[in-house]
Amino acid sequence: MLPRNLTLLCTVMVISFACYLMHLRTRTAMMVGEALEMIDRFYVEPVDRRELLTSAMGGMTSKLDQHSEYIPPVSYQAFQDTIQQEFAGIGIFVDQPEEGSPVRVITPLVGSPALQAGLLPGDQIIEVDGEYVGDMDIRSVSERLRGPIGTTVRLLVRRGEDDEKLTVQRDTIQLESVIGDHRDEEDRWVYRLKQHPDIVYARMTSFGDKTVNELRAVLSRLMPEPDVSGLILDLRGNGGGLLTAAVDVCDMFLSRGKIVSTKTRGGVIEEEVYATEGILVPANLPVAILIDEHSASASEIVAAALQDHQRATIVGMRSYGKGTVQNILPLEYGRSALRLTVAKYYRPSDRNIHRGIDDTEEDEWGVSPDEGMEAEIAEEDLPRLAKFWEEASYPSLKLSSANAIESSASTDRSSSVDSENGEADREKSVDGEAENTPIRSAWDLDAPLRKAVEAIRSSDQETPVAAAA
Repeated sequence: MLPRNLTLLCTVMVISFACYLMHLRTRTAMMVGEALEMIDRFYVEPVDRRELLTSAMGGMTSKLDQHSEYIPPVSYQAFQDTIQQEFAGIGIFVDQPEEGSPVRVITPLVGSPALQAGLLPGDQIIEVDGEYVGDMDIRSVSERLRGPIGTTVRLLVRRGEDDEKLTVQRDTIQLESVIGDHRDEEDRWVYRLKQHPDIVYARMTSFGDKTVNELRAVLSRLMPEPDVSGLILDLRGNGGGLLTAAVDVCDMFLSRGKIVSTKTRGGVIEEEVYATEGILVPANLPVAILIDEHSASASEIVAAALQDHQRATIVGMRSYGKGTVQNILPLEYGRSALRLTVAKYYRPSDRNIHRGIDDTEEDEWGVSPDEGMEAEIAEEDLPRLAKFWEEASYPSLKLSSANAIESSASTDRSSSVDSENGEADREKSVDGEAENTPIRSAWDLDAPLRKAVEAIRSSDQETPVAAAA
């Protein structure tokens, strides 16, 4: 056989084998595409091809674990904003009480363009740039509020019985992930407990791109202070985020030893991460970490590592038990993505963190409080505590509540004066207040936080109590 013919034959064989492999890889995708085409052509009602595709992707990932999912284009940008902790907009939290009703402002963010423009909690958004949005869904309204930095958006909002026109200039909105106990008169976070100002308190709401720098800035400013006798890191309700952020947070407390290890399919060790030399938090400073049943993923890495190295006392309730690592794999040139579980992670002691579908309370998973450090918030107190936390984060909510209470009190006084039994009504009200001790702050409701303070005090008996509880 001539060399030319042999070369041609080999080329044909290679191409054929490549086509065969391609066919094996794309056969399933071709079947899905064919089904979408047939539904589009023959189904009795018109269908949205994009919705069909989203449903198909959701069906595939539903057969995996509960943390793997398809993120469609309409949700992908919001997901990226959460991780990156910033977006371009006007800076408001909104909700929609009923479908088809106007979107309502929960609160403007502190220092946001919305707050500067005069938006208030409870305002209903009726028009955006002259377009009626009173019956649009919340995602559509949010998309219209966002836009390039420096551009303006004209709003018509309904405030009570009146309509107000406001113009807001868009800017970069920073999402905080490390917050303090309360705000000062200038709306800046105070990272010390009001009842015990010698104890540093930092509540972490997520582990995003900027979390490490946020926490480092707080600790760097407060750790050299001679009057600091302890640190409380509050990870309650923190569903996690970036694995790298969790590792960097641990490294602020540990100068050596394993932080976490990850294992891929078949239990093969993919990586073991160790602490580096140097610490930000003094080794002799007592540390307590608050967790609950909603503390997951990166939160559990931090709590488990510091517990295994006996660097922190763990207080609260058993954590969620999410010991898996997800990678974000872009699709459609970055318009959508797959969030896919690719590994499991283990504590420094090599104990399991992940709670399997069939695991029970007796099995090994999650992070449990240290002995004697279990504490929880009474279920009936949770709504009131959440309200205190929200008002601490967004002072405009507290102002709105105070105005509502004052208005209600004025109405009650008027009714009492008009009533024939006004004096009796007032006496009954006073008696009622005497019988029920008023809840003045989150501290009164937060038993786990008080338990964490006890842990700090018991670890450092020589430090004087700075203030009475």
